[in-house]
Amino acid sequence: MSIFNFCYRIVPCLADPARRSSLGLKAALVVLHIVYAGTLFLFYSDLIEKTKEEPWYTAIYLLLFVAALIQYFVTSCSSPGYVLDAMRDLNEKNSLYRRSSMLSKQPASSKSGSFVITVEGSQSERNIPGSNVTSWTKLVLDMYPLGTSIRTLTCSYCNVEQPPRAKHCHDCDKCVLQFDHHCVWLGTCIGRGNHCRFWWYIFEETALCLWTGILYITCLKANISRVWWKDAIMILLLVTLSIALIFLLLLLIFHRQVFAFTQYFVSCMIHGFRRSSFHFYASHKSHRV
Repeated sequence: MSIFNFCYRIVPCLADPARRSSLGLKAALVVLHIVYAGTLFLFYSDLIEKTKEEPWYTAIYLLLFVAALIQYFVTSCSSPGYVLDAMRDLNEKNSLYRRSSMLSKQPASSKSGSFVITVEGSQSERNIPGSNVTSWTKLVLDMYPLGTSIRTLTCSYCNVEQPPRAKHCHDCDKCVLQFDHHCVWLGTCIGRGNHCRFWWYIFEETALCLWTGILYITCLKANISRVWWKDAIMILLLVTLSIALIFLLLLLIFHRQVFAFTQYFVSCMIHGFRRSSFHFYASHKSHRV
């Protein structure tokens, strides 16, 4: 136990079981990449000869290998877009607007520092005519149909109002904007903030698996029946790689469809809002006439 305590003091994140599990999965994924690529260079002697003759071929493969790992860590360390962070950003913008509005209405003596006026946030919002300050509750309610109760939109865990497609993640214990899923291999949620990075990671990983599978098949054709245990290892790795490739292809197609649906949904909302605004303006104008 003293050894574990010593390790926990050196690396504090290892003391957390969730962080320890996440780091273990990340280390396992890196090891898998090294095993699959290293087996090729270890068993496929023609690949080494091809590297000497055409170094650009291996250089591009290794570049894709490194890019996929970098994209993996970038995506795992990125924020999925938490509701609380969006609320903080809105509050900061509101406070900046209040300060600039109050400074513009103060006399010159107050701007020079002769006296200071302190105004509460709620009072400043009421006292500023034509204020553009928007509360988070109003912003969320504007995204839903009229008559929607704020109680049905409030998260029972975080006690915050959830915009459309936001959901509470029990693994992260936070509400995520445009929640898709919690990725165990990445150790984070996939949401509005990192969905694009996640898609590019899947794309790079799919290309790497496809290229590696082609090299495995080429190696088996060139060296079949020479050493049986090498062939057995190569076939076993190729089978597992094929399963991973099928899963990645399905995931890539699914998230591409999600992107297309999201863009279509947003465009429909924008056009629908403009159309309803136009009808409201036209009817209002006809009543006035």
